[in-house]
Amino acid sequence: MKTSILILFSFCSTLLFANDKYEQAMQTNIQAIYKAQTAEEMQQSINAFERIGAAEKNKWEPFYYASFGYIMMSIREEDGAKKDALLDKATEALGKASAIKADDSEIVALEGFVYMMRVTVDPAARGPQFSGLAMQTFGKALSLNPGNPRAMALMAQMELGTAQFFKAPVTNACEKAKKALAMFESYKSANALSPQWGKETAMRVLKQCN
Repeated sequence: MKTSILILFSFCSTLLFANDKYEQAMQTNIQAIYKAQTAEEMQQSINAFERIGAAEKNKWEPFYYASFGYIMMSIREEDGAKKDALLDKATEALGKASAIKADDSEIVALEGFVYMMRVTVDPAARGPQFSGLAMQTFGKALSLNPGNPRAMALMAQMELGTAQFFKAPVTNACEKAKKALAMFESYKSANALSPQWGKETAMRVLKQCN
């Protein structure tokens, strides 16, 4: 009996240690990707997330943040073909995340972010296809979690870009940005690995509303 208890205790301790090690590695690289200023720094964090994901095959977070990193790199990339290539990598990583955790609001919101960035490669040619996809996907993210501030902020950004392109009023975008900021104020993270980004997106939209 004592032997069985010791084996069980040892097994549980091993699991706890492994989980702590995973969370520590993730938190370190999450902070690194948030603070990254160059493509090289972002790629280093992405590589780390991909290594973690390869080792922790049942965890969706490494692939989510790898996808986020590729999106951030695409924002800084001016060449359309290279931007698309980065977004392809973001989509691939996001597919791995959604395969582990289907219909997650955060993952779906990031999918919409990819569509939104596709538009920026050629707004006139791609707007009709990807603008609608982005808005639809942000809507799905909000239906899965009405309190997701990132989905609301991204929707505000998409509406702002569309309104500016067509030289239309930005009222709806501004209202959504205000709502997103209010949502960020009341938002509580599920855990230390939950996404924290997005507030700056809503604030940038609001600067266009004055």
